[in-house]
Amino acid sequence: MNKRLTLIQLDVHVKDVEYNYNRVTELLHESLSHNPDIIVLPETWNTGFYPSTELINYADANGERTLSLLSTFAREHEVNIVGGSVAVTIDNKVYNTSYTFNRSGTLVGEYSKMHGFSPAKEEIYFAGGTKTTHFELDGIPCSTVICYDIRFPELVRMAALPHTELLFVPAQWPTMRLRHWQVLNEVRAIENQLFLCAVNGCGAIGRVQSTGHSAVYDPWGTNLLEMDTNEGIATVDIDFAVVADIRNKINIFKDRRPELYHL
Repeated sequence: MNKRLTLIQLDVHVKDVEYNYNRVTELLHESLSHNPDIIVLPETWNTGFYPSTELINYADANGERTLSLLSTFAREHEVNIVGGSVAVTIDNKVYNTSYTFNRSGTLVGEYSKMHGFSPAKEEIYFAGGTKTTHFELDGIPCSTVICYDIRFPELVRMAALPHTELLFVPAQWPTMRLRHWQVLNEVRAIENQLFLCAVNGCGAIGRVQSTGHSAVYDPWGTNLLEMDTNEGIATVDIDFAVVADIRNKINIFKDRRPELYHL
């Protein structure tokens, strides 16, 4: 089965919520010219990655604005959307949450980032999620983790275990750790034998530069696509027969011995 992934690498404006929603809407419409099967957005595109007490004033209350925008767009244009993530408020707590919609506009995946990036005090200002997400897009088993989560192989393996073939990683990853971004995403694709679609922000987040370099890796670790540091849209076609091929040749899931793993 072949599918076309379209990545939207966004220059998010910190705290400028109206600009960000308008810009995402523009880029979603532009992306339709790529004839996508799945459109993917970056992390915290509504507010910017902005751990602060002010964040609650800018976050999307109960995710309502984001849910309406993405659900309506997916339904009207019959396209799958992995909504990156947005800052949302639920019961006076702020979460870093990803919403995924199928072609009918139905919410099929919801995931809140588990691991707060402690150097930025993210765990203080964002409440952490407690469960993985598993969903299908056009019959393809998928999952999502967010940014810093990719540094935790235990979580990614949990996301991969139910036969996941495509993992999404929305992020706001900084230029100073670009090499980590590239290596970690490549390795997670290899060790879990799946396609990995990592969509990063770009531009300045306060004094920190988001590095861009959104990318797609296949289960062999081959880099199928890597963007530059600029805002833009990029598309790649992927063949899911590759997943069955590598899992038949090197079946790590059959060879696992979880009874010996004591973490």
